[in-house]
Amino acid sequence: GDDTQPVRAIPDYEALDDRYAAAGEAVMDKVVMLKLNGGLGTSMGMDGPKSLLEVKDGLTFLDITVHQIMHLRETLGVRVPLLLMNSFSTAAATEAALAQYDDFTQDVPFGFTQNKVPKVDKATLEPAVFPPDPTKEWNPPGHGDLYTAIVTSGMLTQLLAAGYEYIFVSNCDNLGAVLDPAILGYFAEEKLPFLMEVAARTAADRKGGHLAQRQDGQLILREVAQCPPDELERFQDIEFYRYFNTNNLWIHLPSLERVLDERDGVLGLPLIRNEKTVDPTDPKSARIYQLETAMGSAIAVFPGAEAMRVPRSRFVPVKKNNDLLILMSDVYELNPDYTLQLSPRRTAEPPRRPPLVDLDEQYYQFIDDLKKRFPHGAPSLMECTRFR
Repeated sequence: GDDTQPVRAIPDYEALDDRYAAAGEAVMDKVVMLKLNGGLGTSMGMDGPKSLLEVKDGLTFLDITVHQIMHLRETLGVRVPLLLMNSFSTAAATEAALAQYDDFTQDVPFGFTQNKVPKVDKATLEPAVFPPDPTKEWNPPGHGDLYTAIVTSGMLTQLLAAGYEYIFVSNCDNLGAVLDPAILGYFAEEKLPFLMEVAARTAADRKGGHLAQRQDGQLILREVAQCPPDELERFQDIEFYRYFNTNNLWIHLPSLERVLDERDGVLGLPLIRNEKTVDPTDPKSARIYQLETAMGSAIAVFPGAEAMRVPRSRFVPVKKNNDLLILMSDVYELNPDYTLQLSPRRTAEPPRRPPLVDLDEQYYQFIDDLKKRFPHGAPSLMECTRFR
């Protein structure tokens, strides 16, 4: 309500002092890269972990992330482990994929599995029952579960014991989320407990959550589900609330341990109630609620938490085949360090922005459709502004 307002000035990545990159390289041996790997690519017609989808030059999201980390380790002589937060539906397949790299080892495990919680029957508010397939009675409780699972799995204790102090968390499908020494340096030098990377909202983002600030200066994240109907117009005003959460987060591990201790292990994140059917493949099955929390909302429980404005290049999510086609095309290139960049040869206006791709879901919703209709890979989009 009335106690929230737009965010006052926040640091801008583009204007960071040069000394921060050096400071970041100096503490690079104390950082861990965590990828959220709980999702199956079901909305794109996959039955396995989304991170195992081939996206560029025959490589999967996971391949590219592993190569980025190996490159960092070699060039800077640092250990940077990769952690994956798996769900009960992705753990086994991902472990098998990681086992294929003989030269990729580290001093802590490759990850941990998030919890599962009972789906709630909409009519009775009791735990849902589905005798044909009892596994469908459960759901992963959203990525806000990170803070619980990293503790209950023993991972937090292990990381602290091995001398890790910082964790960089991002979605597995966001290849723009690379471990950037300047952001790490800023985070470490300013002694922050929590830093959220935010980007400028565009018209396409107006329905998404945004950053706001309480009267006392504390940053908070507001999702559209938490917005009173009479404030909806204001909520969607991208000039008023200018930033959205990229889900690239930096967390100081000793601060996380302290905040969890103070709150008896429960951060108390706002609950998100997602209405679905108990069997996601059967729209006629019983209506249920999935109870979830979002990891970004923890910004509100870390006193002194900050947000940093980053360029849109650090946010390249793949939620639909529209996004995938752009990524597969010649508009994006993989650099030798396996970071992604918009091709400098791109001629369309505006050159620093990918084209807008709008594929008809009737024909292109699933990955098999895309492969069938583009048997030779993506068409050249180098000079394209809009493709539909």
